[in-house]
Amino acid sequence: MEHVIAARAQMGTSLAFHIVFAALGVGLPLLVFAAEGLWLRTKDRAYYDLARVWAKGMAILFAVGAVSGTILSFELGLLWPQFMKYAGGIIGLPFSLEGFAFFIEAIFIGLYLYGWDKLSPRSHWLSALPIVISGPISAAFVTLANAWMQMPTGFRSVNGHITDVRPLAAMFAKPWATEVTHGTLAAYVFTGFAAAGVCAVAWLGGDRRSQVVKGMHVAMTLAAIALPIQIIVGDVAARFVAENEPAKFAAMEVVYHTRADAPITIGGIPSADHISGAIEIPELLSILVAFNPHAVVTGLDRIKPDDRPPLAATHLSFDTMVGCASLLMLVVLGWLYTLVRHRPLARWLGCGIAAGPPLALAALEAGWFVTEFGRQPWIARGLLRTADAVTIAPGVAVQFYAFSIIYVILAAMTWWLLRRVDRRRLRAQRPDSVQRIRTAS
Repeated sequence: MEHVIAARAQMGTSLAFHIVFAALGVGLPLLVFAAEGLWLRTKDRAYYDLARVWAKGMAILFAVGAVSGTILSFELGLLWPQFMKYAGGIIGLPFSLEGFAFFIEAIFIGLYLYGWDKLSPRSHWLSALPIVISGPISAAFVTLANAWMQMPTGFRSVNGHITDVRPLAAMFAKPWATEVTHGTLAAYVFTGFAAAGVCAVAWLGGDRRSQVVKGMHVAMTLAAIALPIQIIVGDVAARFVAENEPAKFAAMEVVYHTRADAPITIGGIPSADHISGAIEIPELLSILVAFNPHAVVTGLDRIKPDDRPPLAATHLSFDTMVGCASLLMLVVLGWLYTLVRHRPLARWLGCGIAAGPPLALAALEAGWFVTEFGRQPWIARGLLRTADAVTIAPGVAVQFYAFSIIYVILAAMTWWLLRRVDRRRLRAQRPDSVQRIRTAS
């Protein structure tokens, strides 16, 4: 394997693995906070049980996410030394601040987990609030660094040397608002459907306990709030990309030639000069970009061949993200209809909710693929190409295979630990938990 292919494969595998735990680290604390808050308000033991179970899952996922995130930080320097030499001093601020947010999250996770029977119920509930806040902030700082890679700013380049660095300007590069908002909402959507899907599988298996039904309700509420907002933000983000990153947008939508009255292209397999098997809706792309059917959309013919993103990977990732999000929205609408009409949960809807986790995961991963594939062949758009930033050290392919095995082992251990939590959930309530409920009441 060539160095650049092996390095990109290793980095892509690491990111695809870590993003699952990063997303759950953003969303799961909010579910824990909501469940314990509902218990304090209603004194319904089912919410207490939910908070205890989800808190254990939160701890396991946080630990694995910390390991995979640490690996990523080392990979940046080991696999992309030229990039770090060039940009390390520019994007160092958001990474440093991410460390502070991470440690705040870690401290309060420890306080929350060990404080169940040592703090008053309200104090214990409030100790989860810093976790709810620091998780999204931690993820946002990393996303700020990625936004800079999409549209570098905040410095001057003189004869290939970086000078006059403005850290705040670099940290808040132009795409920061859309990327951070879109990424945070994606984490909430994924977490909501992941937790609801677990409850739905138990419900379909005949488990009708109150905590299963209420867990599905709490998690679906999060998904139902976040997903419609995400669709709106995604529409705004797409128009931003069309205006500021035309090469990425042309690859996403497979626009070969710059034209007015541009149709939207759904599905299909694109090649260098044509697309097969796609559905085209006339003028719709121009309408979505500028609310004008005659608006001009920049095509790949305006982009130098060496500067074009990988067309098939970018387009298919984009279609996967949009398609999965559309299916999830149908599930949300079905659940809202059942909720508003006060109807019992139908089995077909339970199956739809149970299918939510893989669909939400596919949308999450595909959205990240669009961001990364769409930036190629640049590691920092317009400044440094990916091929020029990669390490020249030997053994990169061996590292890729070794780390892939590590991720398989971590995934298996995580699954095993979560299954142990799930089995213990089915046991009778422990005496100390009963005592705590009585004390709080």
